[in-house]
Amino acid sequence: MASSSIQPAKRLNLVQEYYFSTKLKEIAEMKSRGLDVVNLGIGSPDLPPSPQTIEALHVSAQDPKNHAYQSYVGLPALRQAFADWYRTYFGADLNPVNEILPLIGSKEGIMHIAMSYLEPGTVALVPNPGYPTYRSASLLAGAEVRNYDLSEETGWLPDLKALAQTDLSAVRVMWVNYPHMPTGAKATRALYEELVAFGREHNILIANDNPYSFILNEEYLSILSVPGAKEVAVELNSLSKSHNMAGWRMGVLAGGAEILSNVLKFKSNMDSGMFLPMQEAAIQALSNPPSWYAGLNAIYRERQKAVFELLDLLDCRYDPQQTGMFVWARIPDTWESGYALSDEVLHKAHVFITPGGIFGTQGDRYIRISLCADVRVFEEAGRRIRQQALSNKQ
Repeated sequence: MASSSIQPAKRLNLVQEYYFSTKLKEIAEMKSRGLDVVNLGIGSPDLPPSPQTIEALHVSAQDPKNHAYQSYVGLPALRQAFADWYRTYFGADLNPVNEILPLIGSKEGIMHIAMSYLEPGTVALVPNPGYPTYRSASLLAGAEVRNYDLSEETGWLPDLKALAQTDLSAVRVMWVNYPHMPTGAKATRALYEELVAFGREHNILIANDNPYSFILNEEYLSILSVPGAKEVAVELNSLSKSHNMAGWRMGVLAGGAEILSNVLKFKSNMDSGMFLPMQEAAIQALSNPPSWYAGLNAIYRERQKAVFELLDLLDCRYDPQQTGMFVWARIPDTWESGYALSDEVLHKAHVFITPGGIFGTQGDRYIRISLCADVRVFEEAGRRIRQQALSNKQ
């Protein structure tokens, strides 16, 4: 195949192809050779949204008037639905007119925040381990990335006192994510209060990513419920996990009007509004009763139990109280790394488990398993692992 002489932008040298993108190619190649691979790596919900949500989409999509371009800030009714949802579950009061900005998925919002507040000469604080997009979006915006390490010993919470002893003069944004992915650790009200005070003292925007708040969790917390938070903090949320709408790309950025107006300057130049029928369906989803979340979590608890049994086969150690859509586990010392264990299980048992190192160096001794599969799939994975002798150890 001929190579192109057209040179890509140098900024692409700062990032790599997303790990799951490359791994899915490897799994596809294995399947092309007739190998049946059980993929326990990616957190894409396999359950549907509520029937009422799907019906709302169906009804709205039949109206010929609903297929035009939409507002950059979403339907007023959608912004009101998000504001009501935040008040009901998080105790946070948000003005739907200018403190709610619907997004085409919260991942989009991460890039919009980065491009709106980061630039060359600025620094972004990124959790290690943490969602890789915080790092890549910050780098693509031209900022320097500085890791702040999280550890099992501190409950995967940031040490703000230690951070305050460092030079923070160039720091513009601190990425925070609770309930935490990949570890499943939960924030506390005290942590959010400390983060708001930290942001105010050092003039740093605290960007909290909160898409896992409803999964295996009944303590709903938002940094925006802290007095004064909207001056220095924003929060990303999503219907992808909590409402089984990952492919719908329905998210939200919430926070102070001035901060959101700056993000909108960038966003409005990058996309048009969301498909109106999906907005109306999202309004319906946000009105799901508490029993919807309880029913979903009953399914995830059964799956989590099956994953715990699978991890026991691998002699891994885990916190049974963790929340979110994954199980995070420490590997035995007999393995060189999570990558080594993951590769061995993939190539011998044809089961893919995510190595924790893709989330940062603090995850090197861990693996992560998604709960987005039927219990029978986890049982099949366990059967395969029992049949194989895993030998690639130190």
